[in-house]
Amino acid sequence: MNYEAVIGLEVHLHLNTKTKAFCGCSTEFGKEANSQVCPVCLGFPGTLPVFNQTALSYAIKVALALGCKVQKYTKFDRKNYFYPDLPKAYQISQYDLPLSLDGFLNIDCGEGVKRIGITRVHMEEDAGKLIHEDGASLVDFNRTGIPLLEIVSEPDMNTPEEAYQYLSRLKSVIEYLDVSDCDMEKGSLRCDANISLRLKGEKKLGTKTELKNMNSFKGVKDALTYEIERQAELLKSGEVLSQETRLWDAKESKTLPMRTKEGAKDYRYFPEPDLPPFIIKDEAVEEVRKSIPELPGEKLERFVKEYGLSVYDATILVASKRDASFAEECFKAYSGKDKKALVNWFIGPLLSEANIRGLSISGLNIPSANLLELVGFVERNEISHLSAKTVLSEMIISGKRAEEIIKEKNLIQISDSSELIKIAEEVIAENSKSVADYKSGKENALMFLVGQLMRKSKGKANPKVAKELLKEKLDA
Repeated sequence: MNYEAVIGLEVHLHLNTKTKAFCGCSTEFGKEANSQVCPVCLGFPGTLPVFNQTALSYAIKVALALGCKVQKYTKFDRKNYFYPDLPKAYQISQYDLPLSLDGFLNIDCGEGVKRIGITRVHMEEDAGKLIHEDGASLVDFNRTGIPLLEIVSEPDMNTPEEAYQYLSRLKSVIEYLDVSDCDMEKGSLRCDANISLRLKGEKKLGTKTELKNMNSFKGVKDALTYEIERQAELLKSGEVLSQETRLWDAKESKTLPMRTKEGAKDYRYFPEPDLPPFIIKDEAVEEVRKSIPELPGEKLERFVKEYGLSVYDATILVASKRDASFAEECFKAYSGKDKKALVNWFIGPLLSEANIRGLSISGLNIPSANLLELVGFVERNEISHLSAKTVLSEMIISGKRAEEIIKEKNLIQISDSSELIKIAEEVIAENSKSVADYKSGKENALMFLVGQLMRKSKGKANPKVAKELLKEKLDA
């Protein structure tokens, strides 16, 4: 391609406060439609908003974690537009004096670390939710007024993969802060993408398209990939692109036009008259800074240094706060000196089981003591790795301990060579061709014979002992 993509992302994040941004209504998800509303969040005449102090503390925490400068003087503004899910016909947001500016987030882009600038993190309230079904359009205002952060990146990303990495890292940081559940299915985390193309080597930005309706990080990646191809084809044919908003249709795997893109003047911003500007004192910011926990990047460095993990392994383990806590709990209780053996369980069987079930590793709900018990059986050569995977699956399903399952299924390996001699002799007698192949120097024949011994023992033979015993007999 002769074109370079320029990508910026706008992430909207629900803060997990118990009440809404400017009233006392509950923010609990999944309640009956329009059961968590009041005159304030519905915008009835004569009502006045009161700002949620916890929302401010959470917003400052996110801003600091992303390296932003928290502004001393800030205010709210009215963003005016009419839409059925916006009962006041305006949204309380921030325009020219946002909460914070000039942050960054580092991502691994394959060729090293790349710094993505963050333009601003500002506060606002969410709108309601439109539901289209049975030929009708309904609106649920329960979400109206929930405290929302908008995290706006600089247009520093150039590929869909970089956008995916940015979102994954951002979600990880926010989960560590414990200020949002980041659940895209609930709408707690939503992303709009801005993308334009320009000829490689040019500095001037091309005409921007905004992409909406992407409900997963993969959806963002796929939508950007499609849009790059669409815009490149139009530019090649000499067409002039128009600035517009487009929707991602996941079923058709393409973007569709929605409307021409609005500018700031279309929203007729003006200062919110019911909420005076306010000053954020340095002491308040420092108090919030003290509450910021060890973040993913810091934990990664510590895991590498303290537990001898590779950067690759540590990156997988620290991506989720709960997974990292579970892993560290296991590391501290593990008796083995080399943590790599235990790490292999996390990035191998455990991660595989989690992916099958659509869960995180910690979501498998295996107590650390139970996992270490299973690992111990394998390290003592009492059960095979293959049997251990069966035991692990059963542990997840039944909640039983490893020892209990191993006894029930009679999985203890046979390591006593005296018990295996008869099976070994049978295997040698029944596979004369493989024996001849081994005698002629074909080492792979030995592994075939080991496999036959394992089959005859119904997988209960210790593979290492079986191999040594067969080799000894064949060489004799």
